[in-house]
Formats: sequence, C-alpha cells, structure tokens
Amino acid sequence: MDEQGEVKVKNAWHRPAIIFLATVITFGIITMVAISVVQNKPLHQKYKYGIVLDAGSSHTSVFIYEWPAEKENNTGMVRQKHTCNVKGKGISSYFANPQGAGASLQECMEEARQKIPAHRHHETPVYLGATAGMRLLKMENDKASENVLDSVAHSLKSYPFSYQGARIISGQEEGAFGWITVNYLSQNLRKPTGTLGALDLGGASTQITFVPQQNIESSDNSIDFRLYGNDYHLYTHSFLCYGKDQALKLSMGKILESTLKADETDPVELRDPCFHPGYNQTRTVSSDFNTPCMKDVQLENKTFFHIGLGQWPQCQQSIIKIFNNMTCSYSKCSFNGVFQPSVYGDFGAFSAFFFVMDFLNLTSDSLDTTKQKLAEYCSTPWKKLVENYPKVNQKYLSEYCFSATYIVTLLEKGYSFSSNNWKDIRFIKKIGDSDAGWTLGYMLNLTNMIPAEAPDTPLMPHGGYVTFMLLFSLLILVLLLMAYFYFRRSTRTAQKDII
Repeated sequence: MDEQGEVKVKNAWHRPAIIFLATVITFGIITMVAISVVQNKPLHQKYKYGIVLDAGSSHTSVFIYEWPAEKENNTGMVRQKHTCNVKGKGISSYFANPQGAGASLQECMEEARQKIPAHRHHETPVYLGATAGMRLLKMENDKASENVLDSVAHSLKSYPFSYQGARIISGQEEGAFGWITVNYLSQNLRKPTGTLGALDLGGASTQITFVPQQNIESSDNSIDFRLYGNDYHLYTHSFLCYGKDQALKLSMGKILESTLKADETDPVELRDPCFHPGYNQTRTVSSDFNTPCMKDVQLENKTFFHIGLGQWPQCQQSIIKIFNNMTCSYSKCSFNGVFQPSVYGDFGAFSAFFFVMDFLNLTSDSLDTTKQKLAEYCSTPWKKLVENYPKVNQKYLSEYCFSATYIVTLLEKGYSFSSNNWKDIRFIKKIGDSDAGWTLGYMLNLTNMIPAEAPDTPLMPHGGYVTFMLLFSLLILVLLLMAYFYFRRSTRTAQKDII
C-alpha cells in the first residue's frame, strides 16, 4: 500500500506545472475559437434607398436604388433594386388633364412602398426628373407644364418617403448622368483605363457625351464631375427634337411640305421611302404634326394618305435633309451649328439605340452590313411583315425601318462615326442587373448629399486578426511541446523512483 501511494504521488499528471500548462492550452484554444466566431460573424449590412422617376416623352419608369450606408471615396455604391413601368403615356401627354399625371404614378409608387423596408421610408429620397417631352411642353405651354409638375409633386408627397422635388432636367444633365451610369456599371470610374462614351436616344431628344481629346470650344457643351476622387471634363450635347419620334415627324413633314407645293389636291399622298411597300394610312396634319419641333415646317391642316415605298437609299437621303450642315462657327461641328470634337474611344449606345437595333438583330454587324440588311428589311412588303410579327404593335412595327435608318444616319452623318470606328459602338440595354440610362447616374451623384452612417466593423482588422491567430497558434504549439517533453521527463523520473 505504501509503495502504491508513493507511485500515485509521483504521477506526472498530478504535478502543478503540468496542470498549469494544460489549463493555459485549454484556455488558449477556447479563446481562439471565440475570437474566430466573433471575427467571422456575418455583419448586418445597413442599406439606404433612393427612388428616381424617369418621366420621358413616351412613358415614365420608376427606379429603386439601394446602397450600403457607408461610402467609398465620397460616392455611395449604388445598384438598381427594382424597376416599375408606369402604365400609359408620358406625363407630358396629360397637359389637358394634369391630375391624371399624378394619378398615373400610384401603382408603381405602391410597389416602391412594399419593396423598401418600412423603417427606411422616412429617409428615402424620391426625385422625379422630366426629360424632352416636358421640355417641349414647357416651350409650347409653360403654364400647362407647371400644372403637370404640380400634379406629380402632390402625388409623390402623399407617400411616406422624403420628397426631394420634381423638375425638368436639362439635356446636358441627361447626357452627363447617362455617361456616369455606363461608366459606373462598367467599373471605369475606379480604374485609370479610360472611360466609355454615352449615346442616348429617346422619343424627343438624343444625347452624346464623352471625354474628348481636344479642347471644348463651347462652354455650353462642357460639364465637370468629381467621382471616386477623380475629376472628369466632359463634352456633352442634347439635340431636342431629334429623338426618334420627333425626327420621324420632321422627316415626314419635309416630304409633305414639298409634296403640297407640287400637288394641291385634297387629300394628298405622302409617299414615304422609309415605310414598307403596301403600307397605307389616312392621317391629318393637326394630329400628326402638333409639336413645337415643326415650327419651321409650313403645313396646312389637311388630311393625307401616308403611303410606304420601301426604298432605303431614298429613305436615308430624306433623313439627311433634317440635319443642317450649312453653318459652323467652330473648328468642327456635328449638325445644326453645334460644336463637337472628334469622337474618341468606345461608346455605349442605349435606350432606343439598343431597342431598335436589337429588334432588327443589327447590334453586332459592321456599318456596311447594317446598311445592306436595312435595305432588305425596308423593302419587305407590309403585309408580309405583319404576318411575320403578328404580336408586335403595328404602329411600332411600321416605324422600325425609319428608326433604324435614322440611327445609322445620325451616328454616321451627324456624329461622324465611320466604318473604321463603328465597331467601337456597343449597343447595350443593361450592364449587370442595372439599366443603362441617366437615372442611375443621377442617383449616384445625389448620394454625395446623403449623410453616411458609421458601418459595423469586425472585432479587429483582417491583417491584425491573421497575425494574432498565427502568433497564438505558435504559442500553443510551444506549450504543447513543453508539456510533451516535461511529461516524458517526469514519467521517466517516476519509473526510476519505483525501481
């Protein structure tokens, strides 16, 4: 019994040093596990939201954006969360019934109420930007445009969001914010590899914006931005009345004007090379040409037959006539006496540029191939075309020949793209999950005025965390080795004592 007791007393596991080492190692392992759990715990991401309404000439769209509450280099990281297309026409069409403009927004704004967390409603800004349709209405009837804006403002104020205004944005703003959008989505603003020019085409206006390689001779075409700590000096211009819908009216008006001078019969025939052979519609001057864009075209209020010819070369020639290239007081102009430096670099062409060219499958062809395909398409008989596309609205279907020819003519004859740099134009609808257009750029710029919340941060910086875990692991390894050697030494000593 005494010998067994002596062995128990000399057992290495009961020595104070071993107990101490075991305690330290256990505590170290528990600490490492605890820190790992806290360090790698998913942080609750705080988001802010913004709503931008794009009140265009033909329709209104509601875009919801979200971004982390913290910022990166003074510009919030904004992405598109949801979009809703308002039913009906653009708000400018409600000039005779202004209350209808505000009422038309209700369905989409209710969607916005559901998509954005309730606790964020009061701090979510809502902006409405009206573009060329309202610019034209303001030119024609300033009071009517004010009434329409008052109606949409009253409607937007009835929602629990932070109403920030409804206004008509300038053409230069529309072009510049479109440039910000395509470059933000292409991640060009955070790297020094150059930017993407922006080509935007709507129903009533078209915009071109890019960073030029020469001085901008006209201050009206210059705009500056600071994004991600970088300064950008842009050339931009917006051509009011040169969106595809108004350009169609201009082209038809000039053909009709020359026809009326030669033929005074009533009703007269408008023989249009930009519409398909066999197309025939009865129209009136008052309904088709009631726009400020037609102020220089002298037309009597008559009924006329709109007859398609399907002759592409003559179609392009008729479109060229709506561009004025007679005067230029600068070193270089696009058309209508507007200064434009030489186009440079890659361009993103969106909105109607994309929708028209995509419908005709012309987004990736060369300029010469595009012209050949257009000539073939425009010569297709109207009856056959309707049979080929039974689900497409016939009004839109009848105008694709003109719209595509106008796009080619605008880019080639207006902006001076050629066969050599046609490949530099990318026809785009979306980049990632966000639509290409001015609204994201608008929201991105406005986030500079939204205070940022302090973000949740990890327990320690990532570098410090890695260093701590490495050193602590080495310490535990050393302790384990010490315990191992101490245990072996103590065991041998105990065995000698027994002997």
